[in-house]
Amino acid sequence: MAAAYPGFAGDWEAAAVTFAAAGLIAWAGTGTVLHLLRRHEILDRPNERSSHVVATPRGGGIAVVGAILVAVALLADDLPWLVLAAVAALAAVSWIDDLRGLPPLPRFLFQGLVVLAVVFLAPWDGLVFQGLLPVALDRLLAAGVLLYFLNIFNFMDGIDGITGVETVCIGLGLALAGVVSEGNTLLAVAATAAALGFLVWNWQPARIFMGDVGSVPLGFLLGWLLLSAAAAGAWSVALLLPAYYLADASLTLLRRAARGERVWRAHREHFYQRAVQGGLSHAAVSRSVLACGLGLVAIAAADTWLPVPTLLALFAGAVLVLGLLWYLRRAAARSGHDAR
Repeated sequence: MAAAYPGFAGDWEAAAVTFAAAGLIAWAGTGTVLHLLRRHEILDRPNERSSHVVATPRGGGIAVVGAILVAVALLADDLPWLVLAAVAALAAVSWIDDLRGLPPLPRFLFQGLVVLAVVFLAPWDGLVFQGLLPVALDRLLAAGVLLYFLNIFNFMDGIDGITGVETVCIGLGLALAGVVSEGNTLLAVAATAAALGFLVWNWQPARIFMGDVGSVPLGFLLGWLLLSAAAAGAWSVALLLPAYYLADASLTLLRRAARGERVWRAHREHFYQRAVQGGLSHAAVSRSVLACGLGLVAIAAADTWLPVPTLLALFAGAVLVLGLLWYLRRAAARSGHDAR
């Protein structure tokens, strides 16, 4: 069982106002951004690696990230300002990447510098790896995990709705479990609401895509919140909530590396992408990810609040994720797109 916590880490009224503000700003802001992107023809045009067939505006993440930053800056106290500055910096560079395309190496180095700066200049109160490592090594390894997570979160943004759904599940799980500080809980609430506001526009058929400007800073923010939970002692919650994304991305990465492919190149080999190629709609796949994510939220909450052995909770989470991967692979196999 995870460490006992006193409950929702924050003021319910502040959380409700933050949720409403972030959701409305994201919904209205995405509509405005959509109009501007269309006017300037900033479009994601289909290619052989795409899962869409119609040129679609890309960059809706501006509204999502903006909604989170504005809502918490106006309504929350005790915020990790260096983390918020890092979110803004990652969004700015990722926007340039969306517009012009940046080479992988300088983009990765910039992300690494931002992550290292945040981890060492604004460290967590506890140790992510529960005191098993010296402090400096704990911070360094946590930075590596955070850098990995923000990149896989970006790589997994490949069909309508999936990134919004995953953000909702992770943010909701962190808020309900009450395993991070009050300021961080409001960040999780804002991320959940902003993702819901964006999903109105991004659900199949998507009228706008998030783009790297959204998925990269969101991956960083959610990863940082998950590591904050681990540092507070709730390491099982930090493992459970992103378990599907970690499993799909990591298994796909290992498969591609074993074949000698350039793992940083765009592709359509994730389990969920293969399922779409096999005939499932974007909405069907995103709904299955949502169902799995909400199941993981329930397991994480049970591990936190009920006398459930942590190993049992982790086993239940693993079974749920493996079941989703099996379902997606079975869908892919129907037309020969098995996830080998």
